[in-house]
Amino acid sequence: MTRRWLFADQLGPHFLDRPDQAVLLVESSAVFARRRFHRQKAHLVLHALRTRARELGDQALFLQTRTYAEALAQVGETVDVVQPTTYAADRFVRDRGIDVLPERGFATTRAEFAGFAHDRKRLLLEDFYRWQRARFGLLMDGSEPTGGKWNYDHDNREPPPKALRLDIDEPWLAQEDDLDGEVRDDLDRLQRDGKAEFVGEDGPRWSASSRQDALLALDTFVRTRLAQFGPTEDAMLAADPWMAHSTLSPAINLGLLHPLECVEAAENAYRAGTAPLASVEGYIRQVIGWREYVYSIYWHVDDDYRSRNALEAHQPLPQWWRDLDHTRVTAHCLSGVLKDLAERGWVHHIPRLMVLGGWALQRGYDPAELTAWFHESFVDGYDWVMLPNVVGMSQHADGGLMATKPYASGGAYINRMSDYCGGCPYDPKKRLGPDACPYTAGYWAFLDRTQPHLQGNQRMAQPLANLARLKDLAQVVAQEHERGDAPP
Repeated sequence: MTRRWLFADQLGPHFLDRPDQAVLLVESSAVFARRRFHRQKAHLVLHALRTRARELGDQALFLQTRTYAEALAQVGETVDVVQPTTYAADRFVRDRGIDVLPERGFATTRAEFAGFAHDRKRLLLEDFYRWQRARFGLLMDGSEPTGGKWNYDHDNREPPPKALRLDIDEPWLAQEDDLDGEVRDDLDRLQRDGKAEFVGEDGPRWSASSRQDALLALDTFVRTRLAQFGPTEDAMLAADPWMAHSTLSPAINLGLLHPLECVEAAENAYRAGTAPLASVEGYIRQVIGWREYVYSIYWHVDDDYRSRNALEAHQPLPQWWRDLDHTRVTAHCLSGVLKDLAERGWVHHIPRLMVLGGWALQRGYDPAELTAWFHESFVDGYDWVMLPNVVGMSQHADGGLMATKPYASGGAYINRMSDYCGGCPYDPKKRLGPDACPYTAGYWAFLDRTQPHLQGNQRMAQPLANLARLKDLAQVVAQEHERGDAPP
């Protein structure tokens, strides 16, 4: 008999060939010794593993060992595994001669992406996204996109309303059970015994950790939140970390939901007239476009992609950043986002890209260190998720494979797209002086530092021309050099 080994991100029914298939689940404590994970990430993964073991009962062999190798030594049967999602896990199973099945849990296989990418001079997300839409028939009317446009991104860039929170129901949030207490005690014990160190606050757990709860969370989003998702998907409100986002990424990345069922549910809402086209298209683009593209790029490039550093950023991450210590930070946006991250292990894509990623890009944080930090600090963070997102999209360390120009901006963007700047001691319009916004000043210091690497980029020609006309550039650069990594 062959037993199917399910990794902790392969917990949905679509990873099994039949309902009664024999299963191996392994909980390795050594994982927590190697990395300093957010406490809620560790909690969610263990809870999901143990929940799946409880669901499967005698069908599953559930082993709690120090390492995966120790667990495999206890299994007296042949084991196979669905294609792991990371290079490290892939090497581990192949080095041991374990039969590796084609990937599941994604809509795009590596072979399919290789066919898409073949002979293309440049890989563009928009081309990939249209290819995905057409081949799956998503929001298509025959051979044409529904509504006559492929992309409604222009309609989905509204600033936040003049309110503390969106007028919308909260997302589905988990109710803790007896396993949560058990997991919490075990993580406390690991930390007490010096076998693990965590960062961030300990719950309560908010994400689904079972297939049943993940389906409830998906249904709640589609019925009560999807309609309002699009317009403000790029906006931020200090008192509303969820906004209208689905918050389903942890469940999808655990394998509890398949991306196709998520986008099909969204399209059904549009066809039923309960969600507008722009919101539905925006959500489908995130899931079947960006998420699948990131996974595909992860495998399309070599594993040495993580060492790319096109902008020569070598600054180590400061301790206050590693500790998610928002109390050390004065700037409202960065302090607020670090606080949300410490409390939940999650913020949506704009705080990730423009507040956290923007700060790191401007200060020249080492992209490999930053990738590891994002992986460890987010409940939905995995190597395949964060490597292209951070090295490519956020830090432009790949020299332009993922994005045609760096995602760098001053305080004006944060002021336009959030309410963080109100009451902040820093002025987003100022680049010089004690009340100069660290994002505004940091933007010009970043351009000054990286201009030798950006000279040939046509999309950076105007910003670099503006830099050359800045009469107080020397003072701004000196000011930011003096600030260094001190919390802003």
